[in-house]
Amino acid sequence: MLKSVYLDVSVLSRPFDNQDYLRIRLETEAVHLILSIVRKGSLKLLISTAHRSEIEAIPDLFERIQLQIMLEELGHPIRGDMSKIGDRAEDLVEAGFGIADAAHVAFAEYSGAEFISCDAKLVKKCLAHRVKVWCGNPVAFCEKEGLK
Repeated sequence: MLKSVYLDVSVLSRPFDNQDYLRIRLETEAVHLILSIVRKGSLKLLISTAHRSEIEAIPDLFERIQLQIMLEELGHPIRGDMSKIGDRAEDLVEAGFGIADAAHVAFAEYSGAEFISCDAKLVKKCLAHRVKVWCGNPVAFCEKEGLK
């Protein structure tokens, strides 16, 4: 079975961030590597309605359109019991997660996808709350999977 990944918008937007910092450059390279593996068909990129609404709010027109095109080309929409996903997201919000973060994590958990975020505080929160799927940043995912 093909491994599924769920990249939150912080990951998808990383290549558009200021590349002056080493951490951002490393994460950007890892994002490019992950997306190249998705394009080869060796990983499945799962997307949700949370992606669409968050990306729609990106003020930079070029970035917004590029991300929309990428999701259209590479993404596989998560389908399922939206009430279960919503209930889990509500639980996460009550545990201190932001609304968008809770939605992304709930979708990843529901689908069993590995959750990847560039938001270090969110990853820590996921680990502290024992989220039911692997969580980490793009570099950690590449290291864990031995991607080169």
